Amino acid sequence: MRFLIAIMLAFVLIFGCVGQQPGEPQKNITPLVEKFWPNVTREASIPATAVKMTPENDSYPPILHSDEWNEPVPLSPPVNTAGAEDSPFISPDGNTLYFFFTPDVSVPVEKQVLDNVTGIWVSKKQNGIWSEPQRVWLQDPGKLSLDGCEFVQGNTIWFCAAREGYTGIHWFTAEFRNGIWQDWKNADFSPDYKVGELHMSSDGMELYFHSDRTGGKGGMDIWVSENESGKWQEPQNLEILNTADNEGWPYLTQDGKELWFLRFYQGSPALFRSKRVNGTLSEPELIVSQFAGEPTLDNAGNLYFVHHFYKDGKMIEADIYVAYRK
Repeated sequence: MRFLIAIMLAFVLIFGCVGQQPGEPQKNITPLVEKFWPNVTREASIPATAVKMTPENDSYPPILHSDEWNEPVPLSPPVNTAGAEDSPFISPDGNTLYFFFTPDVSVPVEKQVLDNVTGIWVSKKQNGIWSEPQRVWLQDPGKLSLDGCEFVQGNTIWFCAAREGYTGIHWFTAEFRNGIWQDWKNADFSPDYKVGELHMSSDGMELYFHSDRTGGKGGMDIWVSENESGKWQEPQNLEILNTADNEGWPYLTQDGKELWFLRFYQGSPALFRSKRVNGTLSEPELIVSQFAGEPTLDNAGNLYFVHHFYKDGKMIEADIYVAYRK
């Protein structure tokens, strides 16, 4: 998740702005994909020297602090590779998994931008088995763009991107119709809100996000904004969740009864949960610690998250883990 932000910032510094341009409706991108990026696969992009980490050689495995779930385990291939799978988002039915992928975290970010594979991918579960992930195209191939921080609700995907025609990082949406994502458009919020990675309630009326905007407790805090007549209102600080350190990457369950987020614990990212009791969020509880980030749950209560592998203070790769609800 941290290197995703770095990649996007590097993209902006390298390519800058070439003039504001509106998003163009996506029609049939297959010919363009074949023309610009033929035979693009994740496996082919991973260097031969890459080390595939496993729980057996993990110096800092995720630690479960709750008896509501079984011990976390990495998803099996083809989802996880020796590259870095990050930023998971699971559909409510548990059958569609979106994630961010980059083949080699040691490569300078300006080269990752141009590697043709770094971006959002999706895998479908079929008969209990995850399918070979496919690239999620949210821009015409051949145009510079780097997409991430995906959130999907119904047939709409929200994503942040650094792309041609825009200065800095912006929020966009796209609609899934006729088997493809199309009609992508800018969907920025008020710049005063400084909206970081986000999640929305199932009715689309509440926006949860992290931000270092003024008025918080320090660092990044988690905020909520309500939608009134199609307009997002002034964000409110969720004080019970926030500290003087950083909190972020919120996830609200479909029923709205649990808000999950990331906070550092004993020096590394950890997952916390706050339950809503009588309409009020409760004091957060630690669920998974030690390099665990970006929680996402299906309606069965299975918990998916990213786990970063470190050795001698250096990130080696990242995988998507799942802790199945008992």
